[in-house]
Amino acid sequence: MASKAAAAQAQSLSNLCELFRLLSDRTRLQIVMLLADGERNVTSLCQELKLPQPTVSHHLGLLRMNKLIAPKRSGKKVIYALDGNARAVAGKLKFSTTPYGVTVEEH
Repeated sequence: MASKAAAAQAQSLSNLCELFRLLSDRTRLQIVMLLADGERNVTSLCQELKLPQPTVSHHLGLLRMNKLIAPKRSGKKVIYALDGNARAVAGKLKFSTTPYGVTVEEH
């Protein structure tokens, strides 16, 4: 039983390491933060990031391969959105990037 728990913990740590490796790239982190505000297509991301389409597509591919974003077709365009747990991660990242890491909640 303990070996299953240890294996599960090792896998969780491995997954976290991969997540942090992916998000350690400035462009990928910017993409995640932009998608946290809503779905976007490649053209929109290129304009907002001021990067060429091949560069943005490369980073989108890595994020998609690791299941952080999900593409969907809308006519001839592909729209990208955060997938599953990536929304929660982006929410935490947005919190930590506010001035002094402090936000005010209304009650």
